[in-house]
Amino acid sequence: MQYFTPKFFKFFDELAKNNNKEWFEKNRETYEKEVKSPFKKLVEDLSEKLANDLPEINRNASKAIFRINRDIRFSKDKSPYKVNVAAVFSRTGTKDDLYPGFYIHFGADDIIVGGGKYFCSKEDVAKIRQEIFYNHEIFKKLLNDKAFKEKFGTLQGEKNKVLEPQYKEFSSIEPLIANKQFWYYAKLTRKDITSDKLDELVYSYFRSSYKMNRFLFEATSN
Repeated sequence: MQYFTPKFFKFFDELAKNNNKEWFEKNRETYEKEVKSPFKKLVEDLSEKLANDLPEINRNASKAIFRINRDIRFSKDKSPYKVNVAAVFSRTGTKDDLYPGFYIHFGADDIIVGGGKYFCSKEDVAKIRQEIFYNHEIFKKLLNDKAFKEKFGTLQGEKNKVLEPQYKEFSSIEPLIANKQFWYYAKLTRKDITSDKLDELVYSYFRSSYKMNRFLFEATSN
């Protein structure tokens, strides 16, 4: 089914130029019809597909979708609204920092599908590094998995400039051991978003990262 029409992007293109409460309220009906409602339907459908494979995935779309209102308390930018919609597919929703989940972000500037472990405690980082170090062949195989590599390339994330002595030399063999985040992403197009195959497309990206997410989850769960 087709979730979005070009009106989805028209709304965000105009919001980017008129990011204020007065404009938003005048266009709330468009937001509800062209953005909020179809996005919720997409999240519901993707949650069902994921939960069929991964039973632990949260099926409640309301818990998975981020608010469009920006938190401006500590920001110099006082624009009240995000120029995108986003959702995370995890065990409990947007507050789940422990589970390596899946993510979508559609808006005026970026159209992203991705996942992995974005929020990592020091303990998480230590456990993942240990797993990469002792099971490097398995890790390399996951990185070189055809579907994962074609869709996402590799893992992303900030890196530590200083490594523990046991990992310093190893970093020349596997630079990703220096990461303190382990996430991946790919960019889609506006044409993709208005396609009647959007749910299948996004689901195919998610499926290609199941094994990588499992590696990260098992590393931090031990």
